[in-house]
Amino acid sequence: MTIRNLGDLTSRIHEVPVGRRVYIDGPYGAFTIGNPADMHVLIAGGVGITPMMSMIRTLADRNDKRPVILIYGSGDWESITFREELEALEARLDLKVVHVLVDPPAGWKGEKGFIDADIMMRHLPSPYRDHEYFICGPNPMMDAIEKALGEMRVPLAKYHSERYSFV
Repeated sequence: MTIRNLGDLTSRIHEVPVGRRVYIDGPYGAFTIGNPADMHVLIAGGVGITPMMSMIRTLADRNDKRPVILIYGSGDWESITFREELEALEARLDLKVVHVLVDPPAGWKGEKGFIDADIMMRHLPSPYRDHEYFICGPNPMMDAIEKALGEMRVPLAKYHSERYSFV
């Protein structure tokens, strides 16, 4: 479970005593790997990394040999959730992690700004339509990625979105 401090409950969750029974609703939908594909492309922004980690761990546990590319947008280096675990998973899986930082540290040689079609095309092999895409993050990011995939001629059937909203 991944919890981001964004509201009344999440800001006080650390006060819940260990062993206290709690009830959680959800998840809903079917955001899972399972369709035939040459490779999986996971695109995450912020806390949208959570379902991607479940997929990556499952693929590693299954010893899946297909390549996985994770394009992960974060504010800065320190705000990258699961950074160390992703590094460890790169040794267990054909996993390439592309970090895209809004506010990179001095000397950063990686991707900067926001995930867009240019960044995806720099890191993904063509033909783009053959890959299976999973997208999860803030709504503006999701809208931009879905538009970019359309520009890349990726059919709607090849990408899956998991939208969340804290409003």
